[in-house]
Amino acid sequence: MLVVPEIDPDLCEGCGRCVVECPGKAVGLVSGRAVVVRPEDCSYCAECETICRSGAIRCPFEIVISDMQVSASITGRTPERQ
Repeated sequence: MLVVPEIDPDLCEGCGRCVVECPGKAVGLVSGRAVVVRPEDCSYCAECETICRSGAIRCPFEIVISDMQVSASITGRTPERQ
């Protein structure tokens, strides 16, 4: 299952800022509206959501893994803070 941003075409103004800022070039404009055109290239960085002035783009899933979480899952305990 690919996790990609949700884009509301009714809110999209077609400014193209998300297209320019997407590091994976997963977002494109189709008929003047933003669309995830290459979902396999979306890293789910949420840059498109951040840059969207109209609020048309949402990344509803939080995918965050910190070094402490990874360490805890491997060792069963969190590392000491420095």
